[in-house]
Amino acid sequence: MLVDGKWSANWQPVQKADADGRFVRQISGFRNWVTPDGSAGPTGTGGFKAEAGRYRLYVAFICPWASRTLIARKLKGLEGIIPVTVVNPVLEEQGWQFGGYEGADQDPLFGSEFLHQIYTRADPHYSGRATVPVLWDAKQNVMVSNESADIVRMFDTAFEHLVPSDLRLYPAELAAEIDDLNARIYDDLNNGVYKAGFASSQMAYDEANAGVFAMLDELEGRLTGDYLFGDRLTETDIRTFVTLIRFDAAYHGLFKTNRRQIADYPRLSAYMERILRLPGVIDTVNMDHITRGYYAIKALNPKRIRPEGPAHITALLDSVRG
Repeated sequence: MLVDGKWSANWQPVQKADADGRFVRQISGFRNWVTPDGSAGPTGTGGFKAEAGRYRLYVAFICPWASRTLIARKLKGLEGIIPVTVVNPVLEEQGWQFGGYEGADQDPLFGSEFLHQIYTRADPHYSGRATVPVLWDAKQNVMVSNESADIVRMFDTAFEHLVPSDLRLYPAELAAEIDDLNARIYDDLNNGVYKAGFASSQMAYDEANAGVFAMLDELEGRLTGDYLFGDRLTETDIRTFVTLIRFDAAYHGLFKTNRRQIADYPRLSAYMERILRLPGVIDTVNMDHITRGYYAIKALNPKRIRPEGPAHITALLDSVRG
């Protein structure tokens, strides 16, 4: 991680743990907002006007948080105005790096070797982990945001005058319900699988694992329509999908959330496929990067041996790609 702008220690998956061995995730440090006119958003400072070609999105296909932003970018039709740079799926001693793997890009802006060098360009005294996604302002050469939830909402509304869309991922009339369900899905499922996988005590694992499957059971029962809010696709569906598509291939085995697979949930399985078949979503799912990246985490898989399956996920992706 970075300490006062200097790389100080080899990358480790567990950022912090509480006294009972529960995994604690780092809070995002850059929280500015792109807005239609450049005025300040809910957090941070102003000066980030929505303009075509001004912003670049740095992502990793392995990362569910980064994939949220990729899906929002696709669904809102922003591919032509917000370019993307994909990092190497394998986290090495200095974290995310550029190039060196099929489908991974070089840094086109600065020729950086590692993502943490982008962070120190944004803040020469930055302390913390260099995470994806990153939304970068190439006009001012500053980081706009490294918080995926904020970036998804920027993509939902900030560029409407440039790329009109009938889709609203965070409709005002559902905002309170979305916020409530998002928070519970994040704690029990999105971050819950990580809390199980990176637990450093049996109690912490048992607690997190129970939360994961309680939430999956709840979502299975909730899905009486196409999406979590009936027939309306929202950001909550994106947040849920990115965990579901990784679950059987990575979390079930590596993170020991192996009570059941998503394949054992008929409604969740159909829901996952339904979202995967939305225009462009399949382009955000790179299962080679996902399994290569997760199974390269030395703390959980020292020999970095990657399993072959699961066959049903391979078959699903192949059927969607046609």
